[in-house]
Amino acid sequence: MTSYLLAGGGTAGHVNPLLAVADGLRAREADADVLVLGTAEGLESRLVPARGYELLIVDKVPFPRRPNRQATSFPVRFRRAIAQVRDHIRAHDVDVVVGFGGYASAPAYVAARREGVPFVVHEANAKPGLANVLGARGAAATGVAFTGTRLRGSEVVGMPLRREVIELDRAAARDEAAVHFGLHAARPVLLVFGGSLGAQRLNDALADSWGDILATGWQLLHVTGERSDLVDPEVPGYALRRYVDRMDLAFALADLIVSRSGAATVSEISALGIPALYVPYSVGNGEQRLNAASAVAVGAARLLDDASFDGDAVRRIVIPVLNDPARIAQMAAAAEKVGTRSGTENVIALVDRALGVS
Repeated sequence: MTSYLLAGGGTAGHVNPLLAVADGLRAREADADVLVLGTAEGLESRLVPARGYELLIVDKVPFPRRPNRQATSFPVRFRRAIAQVRDHIRAHDVDVVVGFGGYASAPAYVAARREGVPFVVHEANAKPGLANVLGARGAAATGVAFTGTRLRGSEVVGMPLRREVIELDRAAARDEAAVHFGLHAARPVLLVFGGSLGAQRLNDALADSWGDILATGWQLLHVTGERSDLVDPEVPGYALRRYVDRMDLAFALADLIVSRSGAATVSEISALGIPALYVPYSVGNGEQRLNAASAVAVGAARLLDDASFDGDAVRRIVIPVLNDPARIAQMAAAAEKVGTRSGTENVIALVDRALGVS
């Protein structure tokens, strides 16, 4: 029986691909010991046990960004975290460690190396995090989600995705999706969303321009996010939802998407071959713009500027696209070539390689 330790967490961007790989390993080897290493504070503390996996805890030790009291105590705290992971590796006779970034990954990489256990790195973002930059230096294999990600010894394997996305037949599910959202399957649909919490910039722009969108003959499926106070005009052809727990059906109905460009979002949209207009979130280190770069390069997507995205931008940029079916068809054809649904299998192949399994 093989014992796998999957390390990562903190955000959905780390936890979701980790869980996809965990599910893939469990499906392939029913008797495998699939364990997850994470912190008590991160999203993994809730999602991992809910999925049926044992969560092994490691202290959350952020890398210091500036000289302060936290920086002074970092060496001692980091050594303690490494020791915690080494104890977990020994107690569970771990055969291989797989890291997905986040606070748990850095000590996991060091601990694995000191215990003589091979480890694999997966980087979801186009701009890699510090833990994975350091981990890639000694990894048995390193996989990245996007072409152009600069990480030592890496190869493009794609993003491990949710099963409902991997198995989605958009054409077959379109009628069900239309009924689910109260729209017409025969008419085109623009899907706009900004994540579970929504994107205020996108919501404000749509509040000012939804009538212009409907005037083109397109329908609008707008997922505002749970914190939005946007009022539903309750007009035919406009489905406004605070939250959608069946994003697979939203994707099945979408002929064009306007959204942020988080790594998972871009990977899912690309895997499904849907053309997109991305509005990268301007806060952070610029990774959202980079995440969309490969889709933009092949003509499957276009980048729009966050600072200037408003109702006028929708009328000036988005609506001409809606009125150009030939262009949308070209984008859709390009989108079919840029994504992959085999990210989970590709990461597991890296794990097998690290274990010496042919």
